[in-house]
Amino acid sequence: MARKKNKSLRYLPWILIFLVFSAGVFLYGRNWWLERQAGMIRYQEFGIDIPTKYNVHGIDVSRYQQTINWESVKAMNIAGVQIGFAFMKATEGISGSDSHFKRNWRKAKEAGVTRGAYHFFISSKDGTKQAENFIKTVKLAKGDLPPVLDVEQTNGVSKTLLQQRVKAFLYAAELAYGVKPIIYTNADFYKRYLDDAFDEYPLWVAHYLRPLAPRIERNWHFWQHSESGRVNGIAGKVDFNVFNGDSTEFQQLLLK
Repeated sequence: MARKKNKSLRYLPWILIFLVFSAGVFLYGRNWWLERQAGMIRYQEFGIDIPTKYNVHGIDVSRYQQTINWESVKAMNIAGVQIGFAFMKATEGISGSDSHFKRNWRKAKEAGVTRGAYHFFISSKDGTKQAENFIKTVKLAKGDLPPVLDVEQTNGVSKTLLQQRVKAFLYAAELAYGVKPIIYTNADFYKRYLDDAFDEYPLWVAHYLRPLAPRIERNWHFWQHSESGRVNGIAGKVDFNVFNGDSTEFQQLLLK
């Protein structure tokens, strides 16, 4: 007589499937928890790790990003992370300008992306004349971010002369726009060349490979945490930033 099959064996495949599924859920949950503990989450669509404690995200661009589809930039939304603002290069030195600025400035506004403009500072040139170059190029309006001075090179000048020229630019820009400009630089440059003399100005600081915040002692408004992100509508890599505050505080920073 044939031996009866053990009835429990027929459930073995289902038991195995359940165990594999449970293990997958456990590993996913564990990774989710560890990522948040570390302060960063990997977003495959953006191609980078993004800090978890900030809600307002943005990018900065120049001619190197070529022609940008700003509607695609605005529409990209990955698990609630989307581009809320964009800084764009406007001018450089005494007479230089970015070839894509006018288009970026117009198209970003049309797409509903909050926009900001920055000047790349040449420390060997007169600060007031550089401000004049920026002012004649950039017409800020209600809802725009304050003007930005990007200073990250000494160009061979002394710390004292560098600070004098930076102050000249900031004074002229504040007089023209009625708002304190934002200073952009990296954490090390600020500490070595600007520290203490410019603490009253809003700061946008670049510091990569940090999980929670840039390593800098003073208060800051923006943090450029990556230079290798990806965004729909932009060819190639792009810098990623966060705002150090909530959406209400972000709105309070904009020009009135």
